Amino acid sequence: MKQPSRRKAPSQGRADLERVRRTSEAQLRDTSPAELTNLPDDFWHSAVLVEPARKQAISLRVDEDVLAWFKEAGPRYQSRMNAVLRSYMNSRQGGQSRR
Repeated sequence: MKQPSRRKAPSQGRADLERVRRTSEAQLRDTSPAELTNLPDDFWHSAVLVEPARKQAISLRVDEDVLAWFKEAGPRYQSRMNAVLRSYMNSRQGGQSRR
């Protein structure tokens, strides 16, 4: 009987960092979108790492039809719900954002 793999597959939306580290520059170049083919050599020299805003897990009760509506649009429904709440917050603060 085959032993189950102990390696946990990355969840959707997460990078498989081991696979990324094994990828050669040639493989990256060959699989990159056309927009990236002629970037100047110094393109990334002034790049700044932007950390995503920290999220806090909560328990939130919403109407079933509201949740169903967001889920029908596909994955990342919680991010869309957050965007709607942020938009509402910004409108109530006069357009100010803490991000």
